[in-house]
Amino acid sequence: MKIMGITLLMMGCLMGFSLGLDILQGFDVSDALQNAVSPFRVMEVAELFVLFFLLFLFFGETAYEVIKKRKKGSTKQ
Repeated sequence: MKIMGITLLMMGCLMGFSLGLDILQGFDVSDALQNAVSPFRVMEVAELFVLFFLLFLFFGETAYEVIKKRKKGSTKQ
């Protein structure tokens, strides 16, 4: 769970930094948001498949660890 939190925190900080730099360069907020998500618009099908597969593995492993810890905690009682 810590890994998930750290990953989301890092992603939020980096996206905020990117948006901040775009705004400082004179873009308005909507253009800055478009610049932040534009790399995902030009991805091909194979690249999208790999992205979603890796995200599935990441969230699947996290869910597995949480379920495993809950089962281990319930057997101690």
